[in-house]
Amino acid sequence: MRYAMVIDLRKCVGCNTCAAACKQESGAPPGVFRTKVLQYEAGSYPEGRLRFLHVRCMHCQNAPCLDSCPTRATYRREDGPVLIDDAKCIGCRYCIMACAYEARSYNAQEPGEYFEGKGLTPYEQAVQGDHPRGSIEKCTFCAERLDQGKDPACVATCPAGARIFGDLDDPNSEVSKLVAAGLAKPPLEELNTDPLLFIIE
Repeated sequence: MRYAMVIDLRKCVGCNTCAAACKQESGAPPGVFRTKVLQYEAGSYPEGRLRFLHVRCMHCQNAPCLDSCPTRATYRREDGPVLIDDAKCIGCRYCIMACAYEARSYNAQEPGEYFEGKGLTPYEQAVQGDHPRGSIEKCTFCAERLDQGKDPACVATCPAGARIFGDLDDPNSEVSKLVAAGLAKPPLEELNTDPLLFIIE
């Protein structure tokens, strides 16, 4: 089994629900995002349109971040997701430099309040320990949700159905069919990182 994701940019409306869901699920500190949706203009008048670029971990099977980590804090699960062991991470940021997709963030500060001066919310108190200062933040494919048989939060909440998730090794899964048909392609394929995230444009 290899978990993989397809993002169909033809359906994406740039609503950022995926980014908000990721933020809530991960409890990432203020200013730190595990997924971002950037927008840009493509084409020219009168046929110009707004396009969206999803910046997030690609869970590469040939991951430069994994090879660059001196403590082996970055590792890959057997079912695909590339994860970080905070207990081993020394915050050297080599993995950030090695990532061609700019998908990792460095948490340079102690976790703080979203609403300054109002104190920590119960949720903030519950997740603060998951984000120590000096840690590296990235998408985990919501590994804890996968272990519960659920889709990643961004997939479950996308109102346009632009994110499809499943087992790439299962020929009957929608993800596998889209990739096999050549419709869904890996971003920056020339880098040979062999990502488990594919894009339909």
